[in-house]
Amino acid sequence: MSFAENLKETRKRNQMSQEELAEMLGVSRQAVSRWELGDGYPEVEKLIILGEKLNVSLDYLLLDKKEFDETAPDKERVQSSNRTIRITSPNEGVIIDTTLVMRSQEFKGSKNSPKYALFASEKGNSIFGPLNRFLGWYRDIENITKEIEEINQAMDKGEESYILRYSVKCKRKFLKVEME
Repeated sequence: MSFAENLKETRKRNQMSQEELAEMLGVSRQAVSRWELGDGYPEVEKLIILGEKLNVSLDYLLLDKKEFDETAPDKERVQSSNRTIRITSPNEGVIIDTTLVMRSQEFKGSKNSPKYALFASEKGNSIFGPLNRFLGWYRDIENITKEIEEINQAMDKGEESYILRYSVKCKRKFLKVEME
């Protein structure tokens, strides 16, 4: 399912109207409607609030279920239960120790919008499930796949750290994210 479908289903399961959800997030009802129609995405800060308030994980909201399938190819999923790597995201100012990184489904947006997001799971769980942190935006499937492959190689070599190389710097414009 897509982000739009997951958001709508979660909102309804929590017996909330679009207006109630909008009020909770501090946005307009029209913004929520656009998200549920697949026309844009909330800011990362709003996604975190959504996860906490609606009691769902960000991976459920943003990622196709198939991407968490244990049989998913290494290109889409990196996990090592024994090895931790410190990932630094210079564009987002994030540093995280993780054993798992994953990509989002493709975002639909304007020509200048990033198409994918990279997330990492922090060690430990909260009452809401795994703690996932946003790491960066990516222009296309090739760049995010290359990033995940290089993280995998660094983990296989036992490297302690990795700095994201292929993420793009973005700016927020109203409800949209655009590459700089």
